[in-house]
Amino acid sequence: MPTDRVNGSLYTKIENRIATVEFGHPASNSFVSELLSRLANEFNALSKNDEVSLIVLKSEGERAFCAGASFDELVALSTLEEGKDFFSGFANVINAMRRCVKPIFGRIQGKAVGGGVGLASACDYVYATEAASIKLSEISIGIAPLVIAPAVERKIGKAGLAELSFNPTEWKNAYWAKEKGLFSKVFDSIKEMDKELDFHTQKMASHNPEALAEMKRVLWEGTEHWDTLLVERAEASGRLALSPNTKNALEKFKK
Repeated sequence: MPTDRVNGSLYTKIENRIATVEFGHPASNSFVSELLSRLANEFNALSKNDEVSLIVLKSEGERAFCAGASFDELVALSTLEEGKDFFSGFANVINAMRRCVKPIFGRIQGKAVGGGVGLASACDYVYATEAASIKLSEISIGIAPLVIAPAVERKIGKAGLAELSFNPTEWKNAYWAKEKGLFSKVFDSIKEMDKELDFHTQKMASHNPEALAEMKRVLWEGTEHWDTLLVERAEASGRLALSPNTKNALEKFKK
């Protein structure tokens, strides 16, 4: 049953060398800052866990995968420092996923918006259902997907990033995401997806963990500068969030 905790929930189960990390929040599995911090710490810890060969990232329930960052926290921002800290949440998670030596398999059962698309993009292999439409809505509220842009661009290219960013109210379906390279496989139902995901990950976890780690390292070559880049992007996003245009746009959405 989905969580009702205002700060969200995060659970990890380790079985047969597979760590399944499940997050949840009553607001369509969105992320408050505390939950983002916990998720980043969890990836850091699992990266060092010799009992784990790979990680599955999933969210609670059968509907939305992730609605991005907390709207309530975004509306409450009042200083540049608060803005930088807020947007650093997803920066820290993406960098933790990037640095994690274990391959991360994403399980996307439903819609992903904003930071949710960033999370999917930071996974190394992604399973999704037909219900997993995606959207980058940031520009529609006066900000931009600056922090997640490097991860999204790495998967779908600059043209794909532009298509999502400059159509902030338009949903792209799961097959569009697969064609662009964000999703690896798309299934008709959650049941079918989970069956194939379980089979695939069990098989992968039986292989040499050193080989998995080396392949993961190769896939992320050239992103070492993200430790600095994503923090700089978080600061720029914080400035945008405090601009008069954004404050006006957020007021309209609040109503």
